[in-house]
Amino acid sequence: MPGQSPQLLSTAADAARVGLAVASLRATGRLRLAVAGSSMLPAIRPRDVLLVRRCDFDSVRKGDVVLFCRGDRVFAHRVIECAPHAMVTRGDAIAEADEPVGTQEFLGRVERVVRRGRAFRPRNRAAITSAIFRRSPRAGRYFTRLDGLAWSLAR
Repeated sequence: MPGQSPQLLSTAADAARVGLAVASLRATGRLRLAVAGSSMLPAIRPRDVLLVRRCDFDSVRKGDVVLFCRGDRVFAHRVIECAPHAMVTRGDAIAEADEPVGTQEFLGRVERVVRRGRAFRPRNRAAITSAIFRRSPRAGRYFTRLDGLAWSLAR
């Protein structure tokens, strides 16, 4: 989505945290990661927590949400195409697909999303809503603001 930042951790100051997260996932096979971006609206929202598990590259299927690293950024996007040594991903709220993700960039699969204390599998049930966010950056911004307001009122 133009004007939106698709990454979970993006600034140069976060590079050390990204390195630590990647090392932790590779060492333990599991990672909990808070979402900061809005590229996966409405399935995954800012302030959600992703529960990621390391898995074989070949076990990933179309429709899975995967975590991958590019430079000093970490992305969680949905797989839209699979090939033996690469996969194509895209954020649900992003019109353009990412460059293919190779085996070296791939970190793991998002197994659960935790939102307000409830865990669920990251499914793409809201395809129509995702299409709206892909076409309208303003819709994504309004949704994020309303969700933030609901989050603060629920506390």
